[in-house]
Amino acid sequence: MKFGVIVFPGSNCDHDAFYAVSANLGQKAEFIWHDSQELGDVDAVILPGGFAYGDYLRCGAIAKFSPVMRAVRRFAADGGLVLGVCNGFQILVEAGLLPGALIRNRSLKFSCRDVHLRTETTNSPFFAGWAASAAAAAPEAEKNFLRLRRVPVGVEPRTDPAAHWLCGPPPGATGCAGAR
Repeated sequence: MKFGVIVFPGSNCDHDAFYAVSANLGQKAEFIWHDSQELGDVDAVILPGGFAYGDYLRCGAIAKFSPVMRAVRRFAADGGLVLGVCNGFQILVEAGLLPGALIRNRSLKFSCRDVHLRTETTNSPFFAGWAASAAAAAPEAEKNFLRLRRVPVGVEPRTDPAAHWLCGPPPGATGCAGAR
């Protein structure tokens, strides 16, 4: 399997994602620059964490306009595997690949702490090796995802929860820690 790791100006976890795929999973990986029009012959795409374009407007709001995002949209529409981690998840929401919105924490302060998650599905390539209702720790900052009840015309993403917070969501969150 070959992974493409998208690199935006301000990304700072792209090398971590590359290392995780190549060293830990033993799979091929390549970097794909934000102004690329095509993804090449990848089997999966990772949008890593960081601060794409500095996140000056809103997390992911500027990155969604990068040329590579058109290719990511086509790839996802054709059934390609796309994983957004941290800022990458925010970019996917802003780009409309996940129908919802991200809101700030109720405190409006950056909170960096581990929260405990429970998987809701093993019917996903990302959770396939996990046990049902497996628990894991993950960092939480200010990513409160609100799923839309009505999906925009022409958009058919799957947004069933892939994971939930075990001990209740962070203040202001809806409980959904990831979407599939």
